[in-house]
Amino acid sequence: MNRLYFAILPLALMASQATAAPLTDPLRFWVGRTETVSTIKVMMKKAFKTRSTGRGEIKPDGTLELVQRVEDEGQAPRERRWRIRKAGPNRFVGTMNEAKGPVVIEEVGGRYRFRFKMDGNLSVEQWITPQPGGKSGRSLLTIKKLGLTVAKSEGTIRKLD
Repeated sequence: MNRLYFAILPLALMASQATAAPLTDPLRFWVGRTETVSTIKVMMKKAFKTRSTGRGEIKPDGTLELVQRVEDEGQAPRERRWRIRKAGPNRFVGTMNEAKGPVVIEEVGGRYRFRFKMDGNLSVEQWITPQPGGKSGRSLLTIKKLGLTVAKSEGTIRKLD
């Protein structure tokens, strides 16, 4: 279950819809350097801190390629890779090396909902709420197994450049 703790692309503490700041081009938020800092709580375990630093770029075909260095407290650092593209109005799809199958992202009321599966029959849902100014976001992540919540994460994502 160590690999599921993080799943966080980016990352999320769900703020109220009133504070959501819509982004004109959400993929561009990830261009350059970003940092995600969060706390993860897995059922029956002590909460721990996680931090990821990412570097993203938009490829000529319009696909976002994001590489993150993930540092979970007490674990060796690892690399997470995302490839995300626009798939229609308010919808994005792609891959992430720790996901089993596609990553689906939908814009809902100015917030972004990420959904994907992971090993162990785990379902991940992450909400990212852009903050005013477009340089940061709040994140809330929930991981479920057989419909039961087994882990939660709250955090902040910010652009570093």
